Amino acid sequence: MHRSWRASLRFRQRYRERMITVDLARSLVAGGVLWQPRPGDRFTIDRPNVVGEVFWISELTIDVLTYHGQALLGFNGTTEWALDSVTLDSVTLDTALWLPREDQLREVLGARFASLAREGGQWMVRLDEPASGSADFVDTDVECAYALAVLSIV
Repeated sequence: MHRSWRASLRFRQRYRERMITVDLARSLVAGGVLWQPRPGDRFTIDRPNVVGEVFWISELTIDVLTYHGQALLGFNGTTEWALDSVTLDSVTLDTALWLPREDQLREVLGARFASLAREGGQWMVRLDEPASGSADFVDTDVECAYALAVLSIV
């Protein structure tokens, strides 16, 4: 049991290093990028003491519910330790901050996406802009490079 807890912690730390930052995720929200929650999506709860902890929507533990016309994320019977500090039974989409994956960000870019390249220790996302030619967005993290590209079009 002790060994599996350490392995899980190492996985979470490595995974967190390879994902969009909370600040970029907030910028996407501010830019108007909408989230339609579906299984496999990951998010954090944008509240003190919980922000930065990564959760995944699963058909087994977190449900997308509608209550009085508002989408809620319901944590039903989950064993996730971090939820012990959340005082509500459900979290609204206003406090759940979507952490989009590479494929989801590429989908937002649509036909403007031209290429992805790795140069040195950097990832470069190139967009084709009809009016101005191409534009490059660079970051050490591939998802952050994609997010920067998305922010340029919203």
